[in-house]
Amino acid sequence: MNRQAMDLDAYVARARTGPCFVCAFLAGEPDYAHETVFEDDEHVAFLDRWPTLPGKVLVAPKAHLEHVVRDLDEDAYLRMMRLVRIVARAVEQVFEPERTYLLSLGSQLGNAHLHWHIAGLPPGVPYEQQQHYALMTENGVLTQTPQERDETAARLRQVLTAAMP
Repeated sequence: MNRQAMDLDAYVARARTGPCFVCAFLAGEPDYAHETVFEDDEHVAFLDRWPTLPGKVLVAPKAHLEHVVRDLDEDAYLRMMRLVRIVARAVEQVFEPERTYLLSLGSQLGNAHLHWHIAGLPPGVPYEQQQHYALMTENGVLTQTPQERDETAARLRQVLTAAMP
């Protein structure tokens, strides 16, 4: 996996002072564009703009919600988690990771819109570069051409289309 350094200061400034990245993406703002891999009336799944692992996907509700426990009633939570699982299984089918990480990150200080990270750890990654290390942009982000991103999104869309009830 080829990695490049990320401008963390610019990223933090964007997360803390810019618009909500999910809402801006859904509104079609070009500076917040992402590759969508799945969308329904309530949710969207899209490729991480700064992936640390191949095929890293974010899943978010379309509504601007900020708390996974407080802002979702049980039925909405279960619908979202069902989609997280379906997307995670698609990531596993396409990338065959040795482990799949699922995390809900963000905070009131930045990236507040509720979202889940789905990241598959490729086989053979040394232990010291797994878990938190593998997810931290401080350790670099994957270099991808637009064509590679398009191909990843297309492969995931194909698997997700077949997987949806």
